[in-house]
Amino acid sequence: MSLNERLQGMTNQDVKQLDRAHVFHSWSTQGTLNPLAIKSGEGCRLWDFDGREYLDFSSQLVNTNIGHQHPKVIAAIQAQAAELATVAPAHANATRSLAAEKVLAHAPKGFEKVFFTNAGADANENAIRMARAYTGRDKVLSAYRSYHGNTGSAIVATGDFRRVPNEYSRGHVHFFNPYFYRTEFWSADEAEECQRALHHLRRVIESEGPASIAAILLETIPGTAGVLVPPKDYLKGVRALADEFGIVLILDEVMAGFGRTGQWLALDDFDVIPDLVTFAKGVNSGYVPAGGVMISEALNRYFDDHFFYGGLTYSGHPLAMAAICATLDVMAEEQIVENAARIGQEVLTPGLQRLAQQHEVIGEVRGLGVFHAIELVEDRQSRQPLSDAAMGQIKQHMLDAGVLPFVANNRIHVVPPCIVSAEEAQQGLAVIDEALSALKR
Repeated sequence: MSLNERLQGMTNQDVKQLDRAHVFHSWSTQGTLNPLAIKSGEGCRLWDFDGREYLDFSSQLVNTNIGHQHPKVIAAIQAQAAELATVAPAHANATRSLAAEKVLAHAPKGFEKVFFTNAGADANENAIRMARAYTGRDKVLSAYRSYHGNTGSAIVATGDFRRVPNEYSRGHVHFFNPYFYRTEFWSADEAEECQRALHHLRRVIESEGPASIAAILLETIPGTAGVLVPPKDYLKGVRALADEFGIVLILDEVMAGFGRTGQWLALDDFDVIPDLVTFAKGVNSGYVPAGGVMISEALNRYFDDHFFYGGLTYSGHPLAMAAICATLDVMAEEQIVENAARIGQEVLTPGLQRLAQQHEVIGEVRGLGVFHAIELVEDRQSRQPLSDAAMGQIKQHMLDAGVLPFVANNRIHVVPPCIVSAEEAQQGLAVIDEALSALKR
């Protein structure tokens, strides 16, 4: 029986049973899973196998920036599949070269080349590899509040709890990045938080030995950790420390890049030029797995006459490259980045601020563009994170109301596709309002 024949007439229950019989899921206790069955999508909408519609307020894993099933991107993938479905990375491929050109059009000044990977995790892996080769040093500094992927070095560079059972990679050191709402530095305001966080980072560098540190790896805006928009001058301060001690600065734009914050890259808001930029997710909305490293002039020159010990069978895969080319064209033609900025400024930011005034359970709202988070607490005085049980109730309420949320720890991440309309954004906010009201009852 063909795939199409098998799919005909399947129900949610059929798909779930098949999934639970054969599929091993990530970051999960397998026996307790009850996955949502999704059949199709269009724009900001998804449908299950029983025909129920959901507003995707998660962008899946914050990656479908242009929404689901954009016809121009689907057509580009189909055309490339008909021409050349795969090719070894050692060959020159026109679609790969055009994808690199289009990516670099949005890179900071002085960036010349792209090393393509299959996702954000291996983008960070290879950026670390480049920094170590270029500096001849070993250590990598990254933040405790971070997520950089699930491969060997990327997961150890990650700061959250998932790092601990996976610490097989060498030379990783963590520090506290700024987070004024839960300051580690007893700061009185954002400016003091910035100053003290930079002093803390300086002391970590000095204590670890500057001559041993290859790279500082930071998400421009930490996403999984809670959409932690840094103080305006923090990244410039990190850049200055990296320059002072000869350290490579890597900015991870995997989640925050390509429209998510209302800019092409999140770093555009912070007046900082790193040495390497990693990306994935939004660059082609995840239609075909792809990521990469944007490489600045100095590192490119180094590898002109030094061997690069890195490679991937599917680096620059033609189908993924076609998806990148079409996605970046569509984003420019349809002013999708501008839409993300407008929706953030006119709908999400003021809407979330109103919710914060109405619901005592909201400790803080923060974000840019279509990249926001609502931090929920038991009470505003103690700032004790809202319980897992309560968060589960909120998530279920939103699903029952036809909105697919991104819930992490004690936060609702408000991360719809960059194409979201004002009406859809307001619909999502209204359901969040209902879920928080139901929690009080």
